[in-house]
Amino acid sequence: MITGTKREKAPRIISRAVTTPMIRIGGWSLSVYALLFYLFLYGPIIILIVYSFNDSRFPTQWAGFSLRWYERLFNNRAMGAALRNSLIVTTSSTLISTVIGTMISVAMERYRFKGKTPLDAMLFLPIIIPDIAMAIMLVAFFGLAHMRLGFVTIIISHVAFNISFVAIVVRARLAAIDPRLEEAAADLYANEWQAFWRITFPLLLPGILGGALLAFTLSLDDYVITFFTSGPGSTTLPLRIYGMVKTGITPEVNAISSLMLLASLGLVVLSLWLQGKGE
Repeated sequence: MITGTKREKAPRIISRAVTTPMIRIGGWSLSVYALLFYLFLYGPIIILIVYSFNDSRFPTQWAGFSLRWYERLFNNRAMGAALRNSLIVTTSSTLISTVIGTMISVAMERYRFKGKTPLDAMLFLPIIIPDIAMAIMLVAFFGLAHMRLGFVTIIISHVAFNISFVAIVVRARLAAIDPRLEEAAADLYANEWQAFWRITFPLLLPGILGGALLAFTLSLDDYVITFFTSGPGSTTLPLRIYGMVKTGITPEVNAISSLMLLASLGLVVLSLWLQGKGE
């Protein structure tokens, strides 16, 4: 004879026995979906890197393992000149945008002034505006200013969109810093400049480095804005790669693309590591 308590426990045991296989099936299906999703995202990247070691001159026909395309790439003077131009533009724009972006972040987070809300909204415009629209606006501006297209215009253009990314990263780090530390420094007779350099800046440094690395990566990979604002003798690495693609894709393009990909991934990982270390 089944008592009342046993009758209540029986449906619970049956429900658990039914739901356990369903949970397992759901877990397996979710794992399969996640695997397919990651293959869809990173499969082309893996294929690109593998075929950069292809011995054949055709990028999609495997003929054996070879390093000749990397050797040919390192002996390419035009590619070396494009890499030098990219490093000049990227380093200059990163330094300028990091300094300006950090100052904007401190002003927006620590001070109150007229026009702060419109300035805060304008700070996100370079992120929201499409690259093609921003490139056309910059070309129109340089035309009105009678500026000759070249390294200077490319650097100014990269600074224009890098400031927003640096400011967002640095401002997020600054918001996590306790303002009472600065107040304590003021109580110990430190002026604003001393409190910034001895208290705020060391705590803010991981965010500044993270924003700088992000700006470096974005500037190194940019093509659309650079294409519109570049001039004779200022061909950067992305422009050079696109020119090679138009004349015919070879494994040399796969090699330089793989190197750029690894460099960008390394900078992004380093940026995230610095931000996590700062937190």
